[in-house]
Amino acid sequence: MLNHYKERWEGPIRGLRLPLAAWNSLHKEGITTVDQLTAVADRLERLPGIGLTMARVIRDELARVSAE
Repeated sequence: MLNHYKERWEGPIRGLRLPLAAWNSLHKEGITTVDQLTAVADRLERLPGIGLTMARVIRDELARVSAE
């Protein structure tokens, strides 16, 4: 069984590597920049298609990119 949280791709937000499902959810919400993603980071799990685990994955990746 494929764990879609482990396979990650670089998408429209340069430097972020997220599961395809995360990119699809962010795209549907019109989130295309780090600033937009940072603005909603505290409520990611409330966005359609993003649960608690996916929200954690996104926040971890956002923190990694912000630390660079």
